Amino acid sequence: MPVPESQLETWSHQGAVATAKSTHESIRNALNATASPIRGKNFEVYLQGSYKNDTNIRGDSDVDVVVQLNSAWGRDLSALTDDQKRLYQATYPNATYLWQHFREDVLKALRAYYGSGPITEENRSIKLAAGSGRLAADIVVALHFRKYVYFYGDKSQMYVEGIRFHARRDGREIINFPKPHYDNGVKKNAGNRTNGRYKPIVRMFKNGRTYLIDRHLLSADVAPSYFLECLLYNVPDSAFGSSFQHSFATVFDWLGSKASVNQLVCQNEQLPLFGSAPEQWDSAKARQMLQALRQLWENWR
Repeated sequence: MPVPESQLETWSHQGAVATAKSTHESIRNALNATASPIRGKNFEVYLQGSYKNDTNIRGDSDVDVVVQLNSAWGRDLSALTDDQKRLYQATYPNATYLWQHFREDVLKALRAYYGSGPITEENRSIKLAAGSGRLAADIVVALHFRKYVYFYGDKSQMYVEGIRFHARRDGREIINFPKPHYDNGVKKNAGNRTNGRYKPIVRMFKNGRTYLIDRHLLSADVAPSYFLECLLYNVPDSAFGSSFQHSFATVFDWLGSKASVNQLVCQNEQLPLFGSAPEQWDSAKARQMLQALRQLWENWR
């Protein structure tokens, strides 16, 4: 028998958000404290991931926070003409305060505020341990990034905004687009598209995946939340129907018979969803997850 509507509705609920907001505020206070070496610099601190996108479920713990320097930026000029590239280079001189300087200063600020004990340097982030009413946080220190569409001068330019940072172990450059991801999710969830059902159904699928993991029916590394959300972003708005059971079945029908793997994109719409890059999903793992969810649907007890 299929998963009951009542169970799917429960799975659609959002997890707690208050502690995530207080965690974000605590980190912002740390970086603006009197002892902070970046106090007064042009930077912003914001949530990304499930807490930002309202797709967090009960049991989600770590809060993803971006600390973004805006006085310098990385750029992708590949879409510009040669004349536009020359104009860009003439308009903006090279920065002297770079990502590595900013990351060192952010680390100093965090240690000055929290002490060294709760701070751990990870490959992609700085980990802040939970404590004093805050959740654990993964803090990504990044530069503002601009993927240019055109450039005719400081007052006439268009770009897609992202972030750029480097892996600590091998120095690999990583480019993500958390703001377009968020904006596209808001648009898809809007009343004139999915009538506010997109994000609840993302949470429904995430909880279904977690149900399988908890029962050792699916490996925990097969379907990260980000990739699952991106997969569902590609499903047509019309599939997010009037009931959770109908939506579950319609989504599966589209993914199983109408979706073209090569045309699926990340929710930021800047990168194909499937591929060999670390920022892309393995299509075999996606199929494994969908098969496990289908068995759950067909054999619910």
